[in-house]
Amino acid sequence: MATRRSRAAARMMMAPAVVLLLGWMLVPLTMTLWFSFRRYLPMRGGDLGWAGFDNYVRFVSSSAFWPSIQATLVIVGGVLAATVALGVLLALLLDQPIWGQGVVRVLVIAPFFVMPTVSALVWKNMFMDPVNGLFAHLWRLFGAEPLAWMSEASLPSIVLIVSWQWLPFATLILLTAIQSLDREQLEAAEMDGAGPLSRFVHIILPHLSRAVTVVILIQTIFLLSVFAEIFVTTQGSFGTRTLTYLIYQRVLESQNVGLGSAGGVYAIILANIVAIFLMRIVGKNLDA
Repeated sequence: MATRRSRAAARMMMAPAVVLLLGWMLVPLTMTLWFSFRRYLPMRGGDLGWAGFDNYVRFVSSSAFWPSIQATLVIVGGVLAATVALGVLLALLLDQPIWGQGVVRVLVIAPFFVMPTVSALVWKNMFMDPVNGLFAHLWRLFGAEPLAWMSEASLPSIVLIVSWQWLPFATLILLTAIQSLDREQLEAAEMDGAGPLSRFVHIILPHLSRAVTVVILIQTIFLLSVFAEIFVTTQGSFGTRTLTYLIYQRVLESQNVGLGSAGGVYAIILANIVAIFLMRIVGKNLDA
């Protein structure tokens, strides 16, 4: 009886938070679905009536739709590859006993707390500017012509900027996993004659599989909606227009809420497809 009462009390205490959370999610989703079936043009007469699936057909048949999907997947894949690979290396380095280890770890993690707009502006103006940027001066120092990053290497530039922001997160998760590794196992392998590369491949890397899975799952959720870095740097030009930025252009620049809402539904579908794929293919490590 006491258990039933405690469970009922717990449900009663959780109910307000659950209702608030459901409302927080369902109300915007319902409104998005509603507007996606309407011909809603705020600057040209408001709600012009029922549109059916016309908005969905127009959005997916647009010449910018599939390039935006491709740009989104390229950015997500590039950032994941860079942050996981470099995160493992940085975690291994930070795990070594060095002078000022605490300060170094804080400096490595610090970029994660910088606002995306600020970091994008810093990279654009201080590093990638073709005239006064740091990279331009380095190029001239070696006798090469400076590269106009935002126009000649736009997608790699976005991947570099976003990777710099998310690398501390990956490093922190992977460093925590490395520090949980049984040191006696590494010492036994070293006594048996296993070299550093062999210990990394056969002991450290398998131990990091679950941490890598967590990094991939969490980062993918946020990377699918990358927007600020593109808005500040290229504004969707030179092949960097992602699905999120395309929706922004349809809603705010074209003032077509119905068409943008249909794009939002497509974005939800894409996010769920990617999430299901990751949970089935990569997420199996969480159950291991």
